[in-house]
Amino acid sequence: MYDKNEMPQMDENKFISFTLGGQTFCVDIMAVREIRGWAKPTPIPHSPSYVCGVINLRGTVLPIVDLGARLGMPTTDPTPSNVTIVVQIGDQLIGLVVEAVSDILSLKDSVLQPTPEITSETARAFFKGVVALDGNMIRVIDLTTLARTAPTPLAA
Repeated sequence: MYDKNEMPQMDENKFISFTLGGQTFCVDIMAVREIRGWAKPTPIPHSPSYVCGVINLRGTVLPIVDLGARLGMPTTDPTPSNVTIVVQIGDQLIGLVVEAVSDILSLKDSVLQPTPEITSETARAFFKGVVALDGNMIRVIDLTTLARTAPTPLAA
């Protein structure tokens, strides 16, 4: 039986936060399947510039996306200190290259602010909103939008 102080709050969601270009972003923890160290992917000719390539993840061909580049930021030049967050959206697995994973956040629905209207339609499409936390502005990424625009796994 739960202690009253240990019971999860029903209006809280958990997120994995990470950094890209010195900025903080987060994704719903329920979509995260694993966090892996950087492994150089096999490039795919004629793929979008934000696609680093593919890796073999226990028999599954996994597309690796440079999340910073996908969000319109400068392209990441991955080093061994980068990590790949493997997310699942529906039936699709995608690896997202980020600088570093920061924390697990528990956020109440009420702290999520809408993405400002002054941003572009594209920016508003990729983000569910913004959270101000401990002096940082954290963007919450909408993985559904990312999956609709990301490459699909290639046939082996």
